[in-house]
Amino acid sequence: AFLEYTPIGINGNDPERIYRSFNYGPLLDIMMLDMRSYRGPNTENLQTSRSEETEFLGSQQIKWLKQQLLKSKATWKVIGSDMPVGLVVPDGGTAAENLANGDGVPLGRELEMAELLWFIKGKNIKNVVWLTADVHYAAAHYYDPNLAQFQDFKPFWEFVSGPLNAGTFGPNKLDNTFGPVVKYQSVGVEDKVVNFPPSEGLQFFGTVKIDGSTEVMTVKLINIEGRVVYEVDLLPEENS
Repeated sequence: AFLEYTPIGINGNDPERIYRSFNYGPLLDIMMLDMRSYRGPNTENLQTSRSEETEFLGSQQIKWLKQQLLKSKATWKVIGSDMPVGLVVPDGGTAAENLANGDGVPLGRELEMAELLWFIKGKNIKNVVWLTADVHYAAAHYYDPNLAQFQDFKPFWEFVSGPLNAGTFGPNKLDNTFGPVVKYQSVGVEDKVVNFPPSEGLQFFGTVKIDGSTEVMTVKLINIEGRVVYEVDLLPEENS
């Protein structure tokens, strides 16, 4: 159904593969992920070692993503992700829909993410930004290793935008494993937002602009009325 309704090219060697990359010249490479097709079953997500049960992106997609990040010559590497890195998304009573499973050291699916973030730091891959969705509100998160339980990674930004045309929920609980700090969120805990309709005006989208001369990335979160509710300029880490 996704391929029938989405105007994207089909991979001749793997017709059901939807993860892919896009190059926008010397300033930007985008890697679009698939966090649904290769994951293990939703469990309590508290395993202490990696296995098929804890896979989220899966070994082949992780290998591909690492290769894309390594070979990228662009100033900015944007990872388009189905789900946020550090927000808990439950599935029923005790199972986890997302990789986040609550405060503490990496467990379960978080082990895969910890290894990826460690790889990015170890290879000194600069200017990685995450654009994510799934949760039905808008947010900006800064992942600070100094505030994290797992600290062996480079700090990074994550921007969440949505929903475009669905009920609004949130906010979701933060997981401190990778040290997320909320810089902005469109709904507060006290709001108790549960499936608010689009008529409430809580639909959001985001824009990204990179200045061709300074290479500064400007990210904006915008509401349904076209008003910018959050804006930040990200300065590129210098290549060395």
